[in-house]
Order: sequence, then structure tokens, then C-alpha cells
Amino acid sequence: MEGMEQKPLHIVIVGHVDHGKSTLVGRLFYDTGSLSDEKLEEIKRAAEKLDRPLEFAYVMDHLEEERKRGITIDIAHTFFSTPKRRYVIIDAPGHKEFLKNMISGTSQADSALLLVDASRGVEEQTLRHCYILGLLGITQVAVLLNKMDLVAFEEDAFEAVASEVRGVLARQGIDPTYIIPTAAITGENIARRREEKLSWFTGPTVIEALDSFTPIKVGDKDLRFPVQDIYDLQEGEGGILAAGRVEAGVLKKGQTAVVLPEGKKTRVLEIKKYMKPDLPEAETGECVGIRTEDGGLKRGDVLVGGSPPTVSDSIHANIFWMVDAEYEPGRPLLFRCATQEATARIERILKRFDPAKAEFVESDARTIRPAEVAEVEIRLDAPVAVDRFSDIPELGRFVLEYAGRPVAGGIII
Repeated sequence: MEGMEQKPLHIVIVGHVDHGKSTLVGRLFYDTGSLSDEKLEEIKRAAEKLDRPLEFAYVMDHLEEERKRGITIDIAHTFFSTPKRRYVIIDAPGHKEFLKNMISGTSQADSALLLVDASRGVEEQTLRHCYILGLLGITQVAVLLNKMDLVAFEEDAFEAVASEVRGVLARQGIDPTYIIPTAAITGENIARRREEKLSWFTGPTVIEALDSFTPIKVGDKDLRFPVQDIYDLQEGEGGILAAGRVEAGVLKKGQTAVVLPEGKKTRVLEIKKYMKPDLPEAETGECVGIRTEDGGLKRGDVLVGGSPPTVSDSIHANIFWMVDAEYEPGRPLLFRCATQEATARIERILKRFDPAKAEFVESDARTIRPAEVAEVEIRLDAPVAVDRFSDIPELGRFVLEYAGRPVAGGIII
């Protein structure tokens, strides 16, 4: 579509059960014309079979069913489009799965839609989701006070719940960009508005709010190129080649970069890609092979340019404990960040939280319990190069393993 931005915006949609998430997602697909005629007909037939009116929650149900049957791509990569750009929905089925995927996975949300039922206000899962958004540093947040039809679209009812939500988010350091009254069931204020119902509201529709958000611009940041593998090619084929993915910035042929954690300098002589043996540069997200001046790179090295990351054997982080067993400080773990590895121990549990209740549990704790979040100090047996998660997610996110399996995901603060 002409004029559409190339980079999609990744959004996570969270809300207490029954606050209307499925209906909202269905509406976003339908109102932006992102549903094929065939898919819409299938959903209409399903509604007729049940002798019920077309409900947009069926769109989400239909996508979920396809995902379970392996028919379509994961809903985490399902997208809808506006004339401005594509939107990728990051699925958040439950707080444990959401935290696990966001901290230890490959997705980082640019923004969030927080759904709150205007007739019920803030509930337990709302508190949890606000806590998680704060933990992950997601600051582009639009709050949708949904089901305004149940409170007769009254401004006073809206303001009461909006004030409550603002207070909850403020405790997590979030000032919502927008608070929008909506009724996803009728499409009110999703892509359009009926002035007679919400004449008192002068803010944007949901689509207008999303279109005003900006994607995380990792490509504009300083270079980060973790080395994944080393290939010793035949003479004449390029010699020693270091393969990896550009996690931030731009890698340019001829540039001088610093190799961390050692701190030595090297020059990039060649950048290669399949069927493209001589590239002038590689952008964020591209997987390439490079040949450097001294050829002395190894897996786990990180080529950097501009402002360097922190190189340290001491890590201050928030971690989400993912397994059923408790952890006591001192037990050996394996720390993995990008392609870097080091033996690790949690030296101190500064604070622990229960995200299921969105509440602080204990400071200077002796254990981390299953499904808890903890602020910790980690000691490594060798220094690694890391960034703050809020700056460069791929070098600010790590996994802790024990006996060969992941036990925790973490973000560097």
C-alpha cells in the first residue's frame, strides 16, 4: 500500500478475562479490512450454525483454532494493516506465558493496549498486567475502557475508571499515552466513532492512537553484532568467516569495530550473504557472514560501534523464575545472552514479587519461588557485554539454565 511504513509496529493486547479482548481483536481485523472474504464467510457460517449473531470474538476463536491445528502462522505473528503500516499482535495468553515469551523469547512489544471493562473497573488481572508492562519497560500504552455501552456511554463513569487505571499505572512508572472509551462489540471508537454517543470525548480512535505510536528503532542505535558461528572456508572461498545476526545498528564494510568482551579492535573486510557475496552493509535483523582483518573472532564475541555496552561479570536484573523448584542463592547456573555464555550464581535476591497478585513479597529474600519475579544480583565467572533491556532488547535479555534446561528469563536493568 502506497505510503505505508515498512517497519511493522508490535503490539501486545492485555486485559482481564471477559473484558473483551477477543472481540477487540476481531474488530481490529474486521474494521481494517484485514480479514479475507473467505475467512469472514467461515465465521458467519459458524455464527449461523449456532443461531447467534456475528460476534467478532469468533475471529480470535477461529485464529486460535487454526493455531492449535497448525494451519496458520502463530498468532504471535498475525497482523492487521492500516494505510500507515502493518501491526503485529504479540499473543499474551496468560501472565506466565507472556512473561516467559517476552523475557526469554524473540519478541519485544513496541506498545500495548490495556483493556479494562468500564462497568467493572480494575480487577486482579488488570493489576498483574500493569505490573508486567512496567517490568518490561513498555511506555507506549493506550488504555481502552471497553464495554462503554454497559454504562450508557456516560462520561462520569469513564472518568471514574480512568482515574483508577491512571493510579495503578503510575505505581509502575507508566503514564498512559491515551485513555479511550470504546465498545468493541459495536465498533464504537475502534476505527470510527458515532458522535452522538461519545460527543464528550475529543481524543483519538484506537486505530488513530496506534498510528501515532512509533516502533522501537533498534536500527538507529549503535552497532551490536554477536558472533554465532565460525566457518573455516576453503582457500579462495574467503578464509575464516564469522556468522551472526545484526541485533542493532548497521554493520558496514570497511568500518572499524571493537570486539567485546576483550576490547580489541578489528576492521570489517567483507560482508557476505547467500547469493550476495559482497555487500556494502547489513542492517538490523540481517543474518550475514563477515571476514575481518585479523580473523580472530570466536562464538560469543560481540562487534560493537559507537557507545559500547557494559562489560561486566556482575549483572543487576529482574528475572522471572519459570520452573516448579525453588532457587537458593549460590547454586550454579548457566547465563546465556545473545551468543554469550558464562557460569553464573545469583548472589543476592534484592526483592521478590508475586506477579499473580502484582504485589511485593519480600526484600533480601533467601529463595525465589515458582512463577515469581525477583530483582537480583548475578555473579559470572567471566565478563560479558550487555545493554539495558530498554535500550537494546537483544543484549538486554538473557536466559538462566540449570542442568541443560531454562529455569529463568531475565532483563537487565
